[in-house]
Order: sequence, then C-alpha cells, then structure tokens
Amino acid sequence: MMNPLVNRAVITSPIVEDVLAGLSKASKSLPPRLFYDAIGSKLFEQITELPEYYLTRTEREIFTAYADEMIEAARTGGQNATPENLTVIELGAGTATKTRILIAAVLSQQLSATFYPIDVSESALRIAEQDLKTDFPHLKVRPLLGDYSQGLNQLASTLGRKLVLYIGSSIGNFELTEAGDLLRSVSEGLRPGDALLLGVDLVKDAGLLRAAYNDSQGVTAQFNLNILARINRELGGDFDLTAFRHVAEWNPQRSRMEIYVESLRRQTVWIADIGMEIQFRTGERIHTENSYKFTDAMVKRVISIGGFALERCWKDSNGWFGVYLARI
Repeated sequence: MMNPLVNRAVITSPIVEDVLAGLSKASKSLPPRLFYDAIGSKLFEQITELPEYYLTRTEREIFTAYADEMIEAARTGGQNATPENLTVIELGAGTATKTRILIAAVLSQQLSATFYPIDVSESALRIAEQDLKTDFPHLKVRPLLGDYSQGLNQLASTLGRKLVLYIGSSIGNFELTEAGDLLRSVSEGLRPGDALLLGVDLVKDAGLLRAAYNDSQGVTAQFNLNILARINRELGGDFDLTAFRHVAEWNPQRSRMEIYVESLRRQTVWIADIGMEIQFRTGERIHTENSYKFTDAMVKRVISIGGFALERCWKDSNGWFGVYLARI
C-alpha cells in the first residue's frame, strides 16, 4: 500500500509512477523501460555480445551484407528514380553500435547527414554522440533524451526525407496492437516518401530462444534483477536481490518470450521514499518484459496498422531475423 502523506512532487526519480502503478496491481508488473538506467544500459551492452544472444549479432550481419542496398532503397523510394538525401532518426538508439554500419552507408551515398538518436538513457546517448562524432566528421549528431513520442514530436517539422530506424527487435516488447499503435504514432510525424527500417526477431526453435534469455554467465539475470536494484537506489527500496530469481519462458501460444522476477520466499518489501509496502508470496512474480517473435504475416499486419506500406525485406541465411523497409 501507498502512504497517502508522501509528497510525490519532491521525488526526482522518473520511475515513481511506473513503480506505484505496477506494484500495486494483483498481477505485479514493471515496464521494460525501467531496465535502462546507467547500470542497466551497460549490462544490456554486455548481453548483446553473449554467445547465446544471437539477435544483435545476426542483425549486424544483415546490416553488414545489405546496408548499402537498404540505404539506396530508402533514398530512392518506390517508383521515384531520383535519390534524396536522408535525415536519420533512431528510436531507442542506445549507444548506436550497430547503427554506425547504416550511417557509413548513408555517408557513402551523400556528402553529409544529420542523425537524431532518441533514447531514455542519457549515458548511452553521450557515448553514441562522442563515438559517432569521432568516427564520422561529416555527420551531425543531435541526441534527444526521452521516449519515442517526445523525440518524434520535436522532429515533425524537419525538412527533407526521413528514415526512421527501429531496430534490435525492440518492437517485440509491445503487445501486437500496441506495436501497431506505436508505428501509427511514428507515421503521423512523417511525410509521404519517408521510410521506416524495422528490425524484427523471427519465430525459431524454442531451445535457441530460451538460451538467448537464460545465458550461462547470468548476465541477463543481472540485467533483469537490476530493475529491483534501481528501485532500491532511486526510491529507497529494500529489495533483497538474493530473494528473487530471473525467469524467462517461451509461450508458443502467444509467440513470445515472457520475462519475470520471481520471489523465492514469502516476504515484505518496503520502498521508503514513496511509503509503499509490498507483500510477496513464495513463487509470486513481477512481469518485466515480453519479447514477441514474429512471422512475416505478423510483421505485415503491424506495419499496415501503423500506416506504412511494406517495400523490402532482408534476412540472414538461417531466417532468424528480418529487417523490413516500409514507407509512408
């Protein structure tokens, strides 16, 4: 329960409302955006290099093989044979490690470009800006701190053709109707001819999926449990991380990995800064993330709901991951 005398206005942490809403429910949950404080962002970068985590490696291989083709298609657009210079916008850019492959392709086809990385992690944006400015002197980097809607609203009046990058299969964190709505909000800030490059993890062997979210080094578990550690750091929580465990399960009926932290015993947690007491039963879970795995039909549906028309698709040789080009 929440102490009604607590003054939320004096709490500076941006996670207050999410924690209050998510941990007050009968089926407890916390949104995945809470993963990405400075510590969580570093842990996720480690995850992307793990042998079991095929997603980043496979998407990078697709970019390496086809980036020039992707950018040429985005610049030319449909039936228009005259290439146009691109302004590149990335949703959830992080440190933009993979993005540099696409940026290099852009700068090989036009003399200069502007790149707007949008992310909720200030530390990740600083790293992206510094590294990209060093490696690409003809690239203007304009970081935007905040969620997707905030960043896109600021860019709605940007002139010229825009290419929005939503890669890493981040769209898999949303329910399918929510994913379509998110793409609709993206399309509403674009003009005819603007394009979307969408990276999507595809349905595959369940064993590969389970291993990707239950790595042998335990980094994914640290990343998941960091969501509780963040509440401790920012809101004076007393979560005992040793009393919870990381759980990642494949749900074939809903075509998604489901991620939880599970209480290992009956316990009470106190979050001092918001005066909140939470009771946990043994085995009770906090749902922290879904990661949908798509078929081509699912991708087409979500893109269509979002107001885009699908133009091209590139996949790796195993068919594990797809990158889709769609246009307004």
